[in-house]
This record gives sequence, C-alpha cells and structure tokens, in this order.
Amino acid sequence: MNDIKRRGKLVKKTDTVNELNFKDHTKGKHKPSIHKGLPLRVLSRGVVIVSLLIVVYFTSKDELRTFARQNEVLSGKVQPLQCSPQYLKEVNSYDGCVPKTCKRFVFDTVVSLTEVEGLLAIAKKGLKHGRSLGGASVIDLHSGAMSKGQAFINIYESHSMKNLFTEDDFNLYRSVKEKVKYTIANHFNVDIDKIYLTHPTFISEMTSRNAVTKHDEYWHSHVDKETYPSFHYTSLVYLSDYNINFEGGRFVFIDEKYNTTIEPKKGRLSIFTSGHENLHFVEKVKSGVRYAMTIAFTCDKKQAIKDPSIDKYNIP
Repeated sequence: MNDIKRRGKLVKKTDTVNELNFKDHTKGKHKPSIHKGLPLRVLSRGVVIVSLLIVVYFTSKDELRTFARQNEVLSGKVQPLQCSPQYLKEVNSYDGCVPKTCKRFVFDTVVSLTEVEGLLAIAKKGLKHGRSLGGASVIDLHSGAMSKGQAFINIYESHSMKNLFTEDDFNLYRSVKEKVKYTIANHFNVDIDKIYLTHPTFISEMTSRNAVTKHDEYWHSHVDKETYPSFHYTSLVYLSDYNINFEGGRFVFIDEKYNTTIEPKKGRLSIFTSGHENLHFVEKVKSGVRYAMTIAFTCDKKQAIKDPSIDKYNIP
C-alpha cells in the first residue's frame, strides 16, 4: 500500500517536470540537455523506474509479517480489525449475527489430525475421478461440483462415482462443520442459531501446474464477500503442511502497512469476517500439493444450505 502511495508521488513529480519543459518549448526557450542523445521523456521514465526498484528493494523485507507459523501450535491467536463500512452495514440488518468486532482467528486445537486425514481421504477419493488440467481443483460435497479437465462434473450424477462417498464421510464433514460453527459463534460473539452454512463449501487441491482456465488462477487478491455474496464468515481448515507437503501456497492478508501471512498446517483452522477488511490471496504453489477445506457461514437464512448427505445421489 505504501509502495502505491510512493509511486503516485513519483508520477506526479515526473508530470510536473514534463509540464515545465513543455512551457519552455512553447516560449521558444529550448534549453540544451547535457544528455544530448536521450530525450527528457526517456530520462524521466528511467528515474521513475529506478526509484520504484529502490523502494521495492528496501521495503520488501518488512512488508510481510507471519501471523501463524507452521511449526507453532496455537490454541487461539487473534488479530482485531475495523469492520469495513459495507460489511457492517449489511450484517447490522441481521439480529444476532453482528460480530462484536471484525477479526481474524487461528486455532490448531479445534480439528483433530484424525479428522484431517478423513477429510483428505474424501478429497483424494473424489478427485481421482477428475481434477483440473490446471493448478487448482475443487470438490463441493454440497452441490456435487468437481473439477474435471477444463470444466466441472456433478459427482452425484456420475455412474462411475455412484455411492462413492459413504454416510461416514458425510458424518465426518458435518462433525467438523459443527466444530467450526461453534468456534465462530463463540469467538465472534454471535448467536449460533443465527449463522447458517452457505454455498459454496468445498475442498481444494492446489499444485504448481500452469493455469488452463480462470478457475485455476487462485492467486489473485479478492474479498470473499464480493466473490461469494452469501458469505459473512469464512473458515479454512488446512489439510496439508506448508514446507512439508508443498512449497509456496501461504495465505496472505493484504493490509495497509504490511501483509499478514498464515502458513498452512494440518488441522489449522483460520476464520475471519468476509468483508473488505480481509482482502487476501493465496501464493502460487511452487511444488507439492496443497489441500484445504473452505466452510462459510451466512447471516441470511435465505442463503442457507443443508448439510451434504448420501441422499444427494439421484442415480436410479
């Protein structure tokens, strides 16, 4: 953010120099340049580029702060935030769903490793029948959408995947979802009966493969509330370890003074309000495979969805 402000000042300064020289030329007072071979425009652009490189070099070391390291065990780490006006205006219309304050939380003690291994098995069991051609694949247990090639298929309408997932698989998902829901209600001080599971809810698989479609480009910065309008509270359960199962792929919040990073860890739960106060992106995965599950909640009962179940299969 500071780089952008500096960049704006540099551009304004260069524009002023160009305007002064333009006035000199219109008065017929052409001043010979000591750099006879280079036009002033080229020189000024060169100054801007060099200045920006200097700014980036001296600020890049301090622009990233790690909020949660992979080798830490966090029983609950919080970063309070000021809610964005748009987010606060919307949630204020839902009684019992307004957070006491907007925040980010990280917990390593909510979801067990046994549950993580079970969720990971669900992802791999499904994705072996699909996967994107690019670097990002998803499987949504609620809608049945799963990446395959350059499009999506419905796992509940595929004969090759008939009854692939068991009631135990769905029970595991529901158990983890309830833990996450309770954690959100407790730590944001909202009524647990006033937040509802919403769509999409999915497990993602990210690799270093080049993007083929826009759905593979997971590294762009975004606000969840803009990408998914029903979201009010976002949660991520990580199913693989940073720098063990994959390199790159850290989760980065974009803040005014510096960026705040979470290093994925098996069983790590990250939750945050879904408004502009939590602009973020995921770094490109450099190697290995990164797995995570997104579970989101809404204050709007009209946007609520039911838990996925074996009843989703509709093949005769």
